[in-house]
Amino acid sequence: MSWRTVVISQHAKVSYSGRKIVVQTKDATHQVPIDDIQILLVATTQAVLTASAITELSEAGAKIIFTGKDGNPTCETIADYPGNRSLALIQQQVEWGTGLKETLWTAIIQAKIAMQIQCAQLLGKDIEGLTTEADAMVFADRTNREAVIARKYFQLVFDKGFVRTEYSPINAAFNYGYSLLLSAVNREIVCNGYLTQFGIHHHNGVSDFNLGSDLMEPFRPVIDYWVAHQKFNELTPDVKFGLVELLNLELEYNGQITILRNALTKHVQNCLKFMTTPKEEFEVKVVMTHEVPNNALISHV
Repeated sequence: MSWRTVVISQHAKVSYSGRKIVVQTKDATHQVPIDDIQILLVATTQAVLTASAITELSEAGAKIIFTGKDGNPTCETIADYPGNRSLALIQQQVEWGTGLKETLWTAIIQAKIAMQIQCAQLLGKDIEGLTTEADAMVFADRTNREAVIARKYFQLVFDKGFVRTEYSPINAAFNYGYSLLLSAVNREIVCNGYLTQFGIHHHNGVSDFNLGSDLMEPFRPVIDYWVAHQKFNELTPDVKFGLVELLNLELEYNGQITILRNALTKHVQNCLKFMTTPKEEFEVKVVMTHEVPNNALISHV
């Protein structure tokens, strides 16, 4: 089972040899077993990847994320033909019923809002306004409590003048962290043989990641919680490395203690299983601990 996030942050050549990814820099050569790699983050425009490295990583189910000159993620690889994808599976996904999608979306949004409330509470904020809005939520969130709570939540956790759409170091960190989270969820969707384009709520005609955008929602506050503990004036490499390391954050998912990357795997599997073999109820429960991880990386080149 893959578990490593490998970050390329300097001029390097990335190649493949003997079931290993070989990273050559001016100072040293690093070798990482390809089956260990879950995500390869190319955090520089000065790296060269060989076709064999990209192909082997894709076939192994690893996600490759590329960043632009500003250091923010710009694109990621998507496997065209995972071994477990079939026409019947895709047809079933396209025909998912509205009732099923609304039931799953309700559980997802309830979990996200519960996480936002917990995040605010752990940070010592008055959560009464958030809980009042949460209590008013209806099936499929037809009154759009999610958007109302999100606005109040960000202004509560940060400040009253905070606007999520404006440029700021905090928003830059959010965008970076959310991109990593989305890529990890996309990887799990593809590994299970489904298409990332067909969502249960998001229906952006130009987005390749509607389903990933849906399923990642309960875990967004993990990024918020970490960012709220940091003090920075720009999106430095240390901030980025800290966000990458969040994939190893310990939390509780549906009553079990695990780390974020494993929770994402189980969460995607649970959601897709529900859409395939539905039951009367579906619940998602994510609980954070008080621990805030440091910036240490498993593999930083």
